Amino acid sequence: MASKLEIASSCAPVSTRARDGDSCKLRACRPTQRGVRLGSKTQGCKRFSRSEFPPRCFHSHRQMTVKATSTTSATVESPITAPPNNPLGFRNQFWKWRGQTVRYQALNEEGTGPSVVLIHGLFVNCDHWRKNMQPLADAGYRVFAIDLLGCGYSSKPDPYGEEARKLSGENGRPLGAPEATLGTAGGGSRAAAVALAHPLGSCYNFYTWAEQVCDFSEQVVRPPDGRVALVSNSIGTITALQAAVDQPELVSGVLTVNPNFRELHTAETPSFAVPAIQWVQAQLRKYGQRVFDAAANPKTVKQILKEPYNVESAVTDELVDVLLTPLLTPGASTVVFDQLSYSAGPLPEQLLQDERLAAPVWVCWGEKDPWTPPKRVLALERYESVRELVTLPNVGHCPHDEAPDLVNPVIIDFLKTL
Repeated sequence: MASKLEIASSCAPVSTRARDGDSCKLRACRPTQRGVRLGSKTQGCKRFSRSEFPPRCFHSHRQMTVKATSTTSATVESPITAPPNNPLGFRNQFWKWRGQTVRYQALNEEGTGPSVVLIHGLFVNCDHWRKNMQPLADAGYRVFAIDLLGCGYSSKPDPYGEEARKLSGENGRPLGAPEATLGTAGGGSRAAAVALAHPLGSCYNFYTWAEQVCDFSEQVVRPPDGRVALVSNSIGTITALQAAVDQPELVSGVLTVNPNFRELHTAETPSFAVPAIQWVQAQLRKYGQRVFDAAANPKTVKQILKEPYNVESAVTDELVDVLLTPLLTPGASTVVFDQLSYSAGPLPEQLLQDERLAAPVWVCWGEKDPWTPPKRVLALERYESVRELVTLPNVGHCPHDEAPDLVNPVIIDFLKTL
């Protein structure tokens, strides 16, 4: 399985910071009868309305096979066995993209309100957002959650095969290893060369996923106003930010729940340790299936999830099932080991500084997250693109699943500003 730094993935507010020029003030969360709500802004704070944002620049496993009608085509058949619905009854639908089949779920898709796409983190899938979709739909939003390529019940082509290479989002991009200013665990900054291309040429990279999200937004979501908001967790943050950089005219805003800084990236690893890490990665690709098979069982997965989840009561049999079952489908373990070898690609701070990023960014973070350095998260407020930083008490790496009653109001609050 993945390292402690990267496994269960994706997943977060006590105070909120709002940017107002160079000044920031704290906004406290205070308890109410329904849980926690954001308190009033302190004097001198404000949120940006859309008109105040900078001008946008332009660039261009189960036992039945599911068939579902997508919004863009006739019936699309799942390439693997999948349940017809998730545990809450949301219908699994499928969309054809670059010759691959992608699973997604949607609520209020016939509505006319603003559209939001939920993007999961590493090794999980769109069911990780099952506790968030209905509240957002009830608030009037058109809500979509997607399985990224290689994840959940989406297709899992051979990472290094010709089919996969042809659909890779790295194709045609000037990559290399540009120098970027990154954060440190202590909240400081440093310069580092950021290798962007997947070292093995795999299609499972952030550029592929960003293009998938953009195409999904245009072809399936088809927002009435032409724009979508992206809500992401963990390393899904990078997919969301890259999509916003690629198509700023499409993305109205990005909310990241517990961003991941990718500790196995070469830019995040001491140079002397890189050869050893690469050797371990190669051994896992060759011989890791036995380790995967030993760990891919409900008891072990539940124990693993109790590390990033501070709210252990949220680590239910249902959670284990929706995360583990897709990982037992054909090709899933190959994707897992490929991702553990993905020590390149864009990084959050790098993208937050990209001049093409026009969308306002909110950062939401669980204070008890054992995988995300607190000072590094808090230091994200220095970037002009970050308009608000929200911390949540007593939750870990996956606040949207651990404490949806805390996170859903923050998401709605964010969406109201767009």
